[in-house]
Parts: sequence; C-alpha cells; structure tokens
Amino acid sequence: MHVMAGVLIDAQGRVLLAQRPPGKHLAGSWEFPGGKLEEGESPAAGLARELHEELGIQVTAPGESLIRVPWRYGDRLLLLDAWILRQWESEPVSLEGQALQWCAPDAVDLTMLAPADRPILRALQLPPRYPITPADVAPESFGAWHERLVRALHAGERLILLRFPRWPLERVRELADMLLPVARLQGAQLMLSGDLDGARELGRGVGVQLKARQLMALETRPLPWDQPVGASCHEAGELIHASAVADFATLSPVATTATHPDQAPLGWDAFRLMVDGAALPVYALGGMRDEDMATAQRAGAQGISGIRGFW
Repeated sequence: MHVMAGVLIDAQGRVLLAQRPPGKHLAGSWEFPGGKLEEGESPAAGLARELHEELGIQVTAPGESLIRVPWRYGDRLLLLDAWILRQWESEPVSLEGQALQWCAPDAVDLTMLAPADRPILRALQLPPRYPITPADVAPESFGAWHERLVRALHAGERLILLRFPRWPLERVRELADMLLPVARLQGAQLMLSGDLDGARELGRGVGVQLKARQLMALETRPLPWDQPVGASCHEAGELIHASAVADFATLSPVATTATHPDQAPLGWDAFRLMVDGAALPVYALGGMRDEDMATAQRAGAQGISGIRGFW
C-alpha cells in the first residue's frame, strides 16, 4: 500500500499533525495528514487530492520529497511517502473528524506519533550535514578542538560526532560537557562514539553513534527519546536492524576514502537500493564533500556525513 503523507510547514515553521479518530487503527496517535494513492495517480496528485478531502486545502506549489518509510503493521505492508509542502490555499480544517494541531517540530513528543510517522519527524528535525571529528587527533589538542567545535556550532552545525579514539573516554565526555551549553543554545546535538554510559550520564543534548557490533546486539532503543541514537551501517541487514533501534544511520563507504582505501565502495546505485529498504533517515558516508549533497539526496539520503572533507 502506497500512502502519501503531507508535511505542511507554515510561516512560523510549525508542522500540522492530525489525530487518528476512535475506531481506526492506532486511534489516538498523531500522524502527518494524507492517505492512500489511487491506481494510476502520481504521488503529487494523490497527496493534493487527499489533503483537499481531509483538510479542505488546495495545494498551490509542488512539494519536495522528505523520506520514504517502508513499514509493517502486523500483516499490512505500506510505503509511507512523506513530502514537504509550504504553499496552499485556505486554512486547514478537520473534515474527517480528526483533531488537528500545529507544532514546532523540535517540541513534538515522538511517543505520541504513530510508529511509522516517527522517522518522518526525525527526518524533518535532522540537518543535512553530519561532521565527524578526525580519528588522528592527539589528547594534547583538547583545547584547540574545544575552540574549533564551538566555532562550528556557532557557524550552524547542528549534529556533530565527537569521535576521538586516541582519547580516554573521560576526556571525550569532559569535552562534550563543556560544549553542551553552546550546543543547547544553538539547538544542536552532540554524539558520542559508542559510549552509551557517557550519553546517559550527560543527558539531553548528547546522543550516541552505535558501532555496527553494538547495533546488532540491541533489540530496542538504548536511550530516551530526547537523546538521539545513530547507527554505523555497512550493509542492508544492519540498516534494516537500525530501523528498530536508532533514529538515523550512516551508510558507508559510498565512495573511496583515505581512511579505508582498501575497502570497496558501495557506489550510489547500491546506496539507493539499501536506503529504499530502510525505515529511518540515512546519511551517506565515505569520501563525501559538500558538492556531493545534491547527489546524495537524489539517492534518498538525509544528507552527507564525513571526516576529512568537513574540517
């Protein structure tokens, strides 16, 4: 079943959510409005029709694809195809008995959303860039990297992986703790590499990037919803497993990298196929630079992640 979801964003940056009415599957849960495509309809036409029938609005400008979420509810398989819309005529009103509310994306409690709609909100919240600190940084560079990361946060980075394998864990946690006031002020998230205990200790604003072996050993999400969970993936099985455990994933290597020159790259065709089967936002990692952003997003990526090309 191909289902369209409209992510309506108003002039204040709020999104519209609809509550599933009594008697329907997942009654009481909130979701992005939309509905099932009819045979022969294009996604744009089907979404416009559904929003007109459900909310009484007339879409006046083409939307942009945000994320496609394959999902299973019991024995029902669906593809939830979410598009961002910013222009329409008339004020949305409830025509099918559902409650409506406008919300700032960062203020939405993910637990109130239908499970298949949670990846849509995450894709809306996540930035297109995900920088990773270089692996060869010596512990003596603590002060210099603190200053560099503060500058990066002030310059607009909203998701940064603090990966310092040559440092003691306590030193990386200390750096994250020092950066937290700036990150929270800027609405940014700091990620620790595999350090779940450190993320739990530091709390809101600090998440964890799971290594592949950690990911495959988990069955449920390891942190509260206000602490992001990323997953490092290299093949389709890991990416599918990440959909049940993490908020987003990196998939690598897309291209040849200086970090792992002997590892065969996936290429964009294989990357697209894997992303199509994943129910969460995915960053392209491996040999990425800013000029690869458009190519990555055409292949279904949330955006790009990188090390050398980002610093």
